[in-house]
Formats: sequence, structure tokens, C-alpha cells
Amino acid sequence: MSDVAVQDKDATLPENALTAALGRRSIVLVGMMGSGKSSIGRRLAARLALPFVDADAEIEKAANMTIAEIFANQGEAYFRAGEARVIARLLEGGPQVLATGGGAFMNPETRAAIHAKGISIWLKAPPDVLIKRIKRRSDRPLLANDDPLETLNRLIEERYPVYAEADVTVESRDVPHETIVGEIVGSLCTHVGLTGSGNKEARGQ
Repeated sequence: MSDVAVQDKDATLPENALTAALGRRSIVLVGMMGSGKSSIGRRLAARLALPFVDADAEIEKAANMTIAEIFANQGEAYFRAGEARVIARLLEGGPQVLATGGGAFMNPETRAAIHAKGISIWLKAPPDVLIKRIKRRSDRPLLANDDPLETLNRLIEERYPVYAEADVTVESRDVPHETIVGEIVGSLCTHVGLTGSGNKEARGQ
């Protein structure tokens, strides 16, 4: 076997060891809208050779409506109840990479279920990054008002202390997605005990 082939094989070892350590647990991405849970989650799933599941897409499938339509026709409380049921069901299907909606982790029962059956990762993005990304989208019911920036700042104030309960925190910022994926893999390896002890947060604090 050539040196290149040996290096290629060795490069996969952390991912293989990580997926083995997961067992039936899911990797659950939490954080604000615009933090990159879906786009980064898809790349993370591909790197780990795991299924990727988007909880919001599963909610829409179950309701046969878009999330914006659920909010408009049934209200937020109805949506949150359905969201909790769908995530509880999805957590039975691990291992997988599961992206959750911005408000999902705020539900104490959902947090407990994620803690029991998964490893949670908070993709922590600063407000300026979030608002720049969110402006590109028109499907954010909670920001469908006259002052989306004020609403976003209020949601950050409410949610960030709860997001901080996640098992791992990784900063989501304007760098290549593969950089974030690499930091997630490294942090997960540390969390499950594959690379010794390290910081809970991949960068910054």
C-alpha cells in the first residue's frame, strides 16, 4: 500500500471512531435561525457518513403545510407542540445529524430528550452574521414584522442562555463550512473522550 493510501485511510480514523462512539445517539444541532444548522449539518453528515435530517422539513411533511402556514393558520403554540412530538420521534432514529428549529431547544422536555438520546451542538453566531443571512430568506415567521432586527435581538437575549446548556458550542461565522465542520468533529471527539480533555467551546471563550 502506498504512503498516500495509508494517509487517506488514517484520515478517516477520527470520523470512524466518532461514529462508533455515538452508538445510537444523534448529533443534534441547535441555535438561531441563520446559524447554519442545515447547511453545516448536511456537510457534517456527509463527512461522518450519517443520515441528515432537518426537523423543520419533517414537521412540514407531517403537517402537509409550510412552517409559515402552520404559524399563520394554527399559531405558534400549535407549531411548538408538533415540533416537540416530531423531534422526540426523530431522536429514536439515531445515529444521525439532526438540525432543529431555532425554538426547539427552548422546550425543557425536548432538551431532556436531546440530552438523553443525543449530543447537542450550539452553532453560536453573532447578530450581524445572523441578520445578514436571514435577510436572504423570506420564510422566517418570527421575523415577519416591522423591526426584524429588534425581534432578533430579543430572541438572542432569551435563547442564548438556554442554548448554552448544549453539550458543545462551536462558533458559526463567515468562514468555509468545512472549517466549521472540522471544528465540530474535533469538539465531538473531545466530548466523547477520543482526544483527551479540552475546552467545551471550540473557539473564543
